[in-house]
Amino acid sequence: MFKPKTLLFKIFSFFADRLRLLLQGANRPGNKGNLYRLPRRAYTLADIEIDWLKTCGIKGVILDLDNTIVSEDDRYLSPGAEDWIQKAKLAGLKFFILSNGKRRYRVQYWCDRLDIPAINPAKKPFPAAFRKAIAHMQLQPQQVVVIGDGLHTDILGAWLSKCCSIQVATLPHPLRWWEKIGGKWVQFPYPERSELWEFDSSQY
Repeated sequence: MFKPKTLLFKIFSFFADRLRLLLQGANRPGNKGNLYRLPRRAYTLADIEIDWLKTCGIKGVILDLDNTIVSEDDRYLSPGAEDWIQKAKLAGLKFFILSNGKRRYRVQYWCDRLDIPAINPAKKPFPAAFRKAIAHMQLQPQQVVVIGDGLHTDILGAWLSKCCSIQVATLPHPLRWWEKIGGKWVQFPYPERSELWEFDSSQY
């Protein structure tokens, strides 16, 4: 007989694997067919080539906040993320933040710091907030890429909204109970010994 935890683990693993297979075709920009394809994964925002986004017909970026730009416990920043965002803006890309985080003051701080509008709570992966972000940027779904660390929130939400997506490595943070059980199926870990930038949360 299965122990309850073992059975839950196997069920979670089964559905996570099916979800990953389902989303494998999500990175094909509709206006370029299969000629130009975005990467499915990148370790950090700064690893994503801005010129390649534009080559693929991308004009807008929907960003996750927690563990994509800044760790959920406010300890780490994604190296080079802010410079990357500024360079992408200068290249003509539009931005919008969707966050499921419960601390609204924190989301507002990052909206002001990055000069990017946001919806919080976004209730990802449900597509309503994604559609509002796309409409705000005055773009079509195939012109937008969603970048975040969560397969079950950001990447699934992108697929439901008919957008492309790139999953980044999740910044180190205290694991919640569900991440301890099945985190490796919905997130991929930040590389060991890779650069991390400290963040002073007293700025909030």
